[in-house]
Amino acid sequence: MKRIKTPFTFILIAVLAACSTVPLTGRRQLNLANSQEIQTQSVQAYREFLKDPKNVVVTSGADAQRVKQVGSKIAAAIDRYLRENGYANQYNFTWEFNLVKSNDINAWCMPGGKVAVYTGILPVTQTEAGLATVMGHEIAHAIARHSEERYSQTLGAQALGGVVGAATGSEGISQLYGLGGQLALLKYGRSQESEADRLGLIFMAMAGYNPSNAVSFWQRMASAKQNNGATPEFLSTHPSDATRINDIQKRLPEAMKYYTGK
Repeated sequence: MKRIKTPFTFILIAVLAACSTVPLTGRRQLNLANSQEIQTQSVQAYREFLKDPKNVVVTSGADAQRVKQVGSKIAAAIDRYLRENGYANQYNFTWEFNLVKSNDINAWCMPGGKVAVYTGILPVTQTEAGLATVMGHEIAHAIARHSEERYSQTLGAQALGGVVGAATGSEGISQLYGLGGQLALLKYGRSQESEADRLGLIFMAMAGYNPSNAVSFWQRMASAKQNNGATPEFLSTHPSDATRINDIQKRLPEAMKYYTGK
């Protein structure tokens, strides 16, 4: 007798077929999202964010120039790596880097390479290498498609619960990604934050920044958190300060190979 596949079996097959691999780390991840649709929405949301009178974009001065320079170096290094390692056809990023006037200690990168750095984080970054640490980390979230992964996990849970489609379509995607009001502030899991730390170290090293500078940056970030008496948005779902710094120190030898070329 021919066995009839159950809905759960079809879901399982679909999930297995939708797995992708994160560059450099090699981790397999679930990806049910339409990356092109997500990037299209991201571009629109980024444009709306920049046009909003409440968001003052700093267009001149040393700080604004530094954000664009550091971002361009990291983007060029990443694009080169993706091209040389067979990932180029999986990414269609149109990079953009802007400095936004805000007291918030924060930075983010939307799917597709749309980056914002808030002036409130500059006293913590202090140096170009510190800025590369922040930008490398946030860009790593986009390269690792952590937003798509979180969205896919939500869809998978809905499918198993029999409510698939409840968050599909552009409206559902916008809500899950936080596009619009909250923009790219989707809460990542701690494992994704740790992966972004690892990738961020490598990306800054590829761009010519000594990854050992990341340790002092995260130490300054820990101090900023204590001085403010509250957790900055940038650290809201991140591992504890001691855990992060310890893990980064362990990962430095790997990142240094990309910095020294040995």
